[in-house]
Amino acid sequence: MQRFQPWKVWSIVAMSFLAFLIIIPSFIGENTRKSIQSWLPSWIPVKAIVLGLDLQGGAHLVWQVDAADVQRAQAESLRDDVRRLLREERVPLAGGIGASGRNIQFRVPDEAARTKIVGRLRTMAQPGGVTALGTATPAIFDINVSEGGLIRLTISEVAINERIRKAVDQTIEVLRRRIDSTGTTEPNIQRQGADRILVQVPGLLDTNRLKELVGTTAKLEFRLVADPGYNPADVEMLKEFDKDGKTVLGEYPVEKRIMVRGEDLTDAQPGFDSRTNEPVVNFKFNIRGGQEFGRVTSANVNKLFAIVLDNKVISAPRILGPITGGSGQISGRFTVEAVNNLSILLRAGALPTALTVVEERTVGPGLGQDSIDAGKLAGYVAAVLVIIYMLTTYGTFGVFANIALLIHIAMIFAGLVLLGATLTLPGIAGIVLTIGLAVDSNVLIYERIREEWRGGRTIISSLEAGFTRAFATIVDSQSTAMVVAIILYFIGSGPVRGFAVTLGLGIITTIVTAVTMTRMMIALWYRWKRPQTLPI
Repeated sequence: MQRFQPWKVWSIVAMSFLAFLIIIPSFIGENTRKSIQSWLPSWIPVKAIVLGLDLQGGAHLVWQVDAADVQRAQAESLRDDVRRLLREERVPLAGGIGASGRNIQFRVPDEAARTKIVGRLRTMAQPGGVTALGTATPAIFDINVSEGGLIRLTISEVAINERIRKAVDQTIEVLRRRIDSTGTTEPNIQRQGADRILVQVPGLLDTNRLKELVGTTAKLEFRLVADPGYNPADVEMLKEFDKDGKTVLGEYPVEKRIMVRGEDLTDAQPGFDSRTNEPVVNFKFNIRGGQEFGRVTSANVNKLFAIVLDNKVISAPRILGPITGGSGQISGRFTVEAVNNLSILLRAGALPTALTVVEERTVGPGLGQDSIDAGKLAGYVAAVLVIIYMLTTYGTFGVFANIALLIHIAMIFAGLVLLGATLTLPGIAGIVLTIGLAVDSNVLIYERIREEWRGGRTIISSLEAGFTRAFATIVDSQSTAMVVAIILYFIGSGPVRGFAVTLGLGIITTIVTAVTMTRMMIALWYRWKRPQTLPI
């Protein structure tokens, strides 16, 4: 008990000092933090605790996935698959392939060709085949053949719902990348219902910038401008707008065929043209996109190449020569802000479908201050009552427990800063709970010491036995609480995760402070005082 090596003492002191040093920036103004950061090395961050939406206010929006758009995209994809299948099988059609709602229909007069194509379509409708239980997987679409060789494909409700689910999952990931790229702190993005997405951004009180960033689909395509005499059925007229997004500058007959897609982009960064000094976006392709981009530009020298974003022509430069390096430049009367926004959108990827805002709220800082005040009051009351109880019950040992408790709280806040975790109101509740857990550990140790002393042991033997025998109980109880915290973190979301983070940090610091730190202080006290009786 008396043997506490000096390096352990100084390690604990240094750890405690560092914890207080880390949390100091949270209690000073932002301008002061910036001033301190300016004369410190960049590898020493001066960060404050990040407050959640319920503590500092922010933006609360709910977006809804456009189910009709998802259905239309699925129908177009099925039509393209049917067109490709008919081309592979060399099946002649009587007319074209029509699309209306969930239905795709076309006419195959030849019976033998119709039988062959229907067989291929049935395989395409059930790509999963039969499950392990012997039941067939739900069909993506139903096939109906009527008189005259008319084949009608109807996309099933199950397939549409599955497509919507995947669209929501993909949208959540794209939104996360887009919003994080703006430098906002700990956005809460999660599914709400079957086709809605909740987005909460702490500290953001102006929602227009967020809506502009999120509301853009950012579907980038590279298409050739059609030559005169090109089949009108394979051409669509797309407009080019000025930098204000409202004034039409021109209209281009663009081929429907997409030569290169934005999905093949690996990077997009804002920059300036070295010749004109205009803001531009510099982009890079992956291997597949770079090869395709090089092939297209090599085969279409002197033709106009339209860069299309969300069915609007950004620019239509002329291909002066093959571009085989896998990189390029997008220019088009941009402002610096527009270039920055476009770079963010392209890096994050395109949304799989259009989104509509169905709920928009701005939580003001007044509500946040009320929450902070309530949380502070709860924390102060809990801390004061615990301190009084420990002092009146355990005397000098109660002082040691209170010092350890103070450092315990400082370490929790320091952990939040280092992790970049967001402190929410449930997180404050988690801290208050860990105060009780930390003190409970000290109570277990002290009561065990009392029992050993009353059983006739010497002071030093009682102290040693108290810490040693109570340790297993403490680890067992804290481990159980840690399991709960881990489950809450991985299963829960938003505020539940905030509670789990502070609870988990509190459990870890409890082991350090309630056991190691308290033991060190009692060991140093015993070597200094050499008491003849226990103060408890």
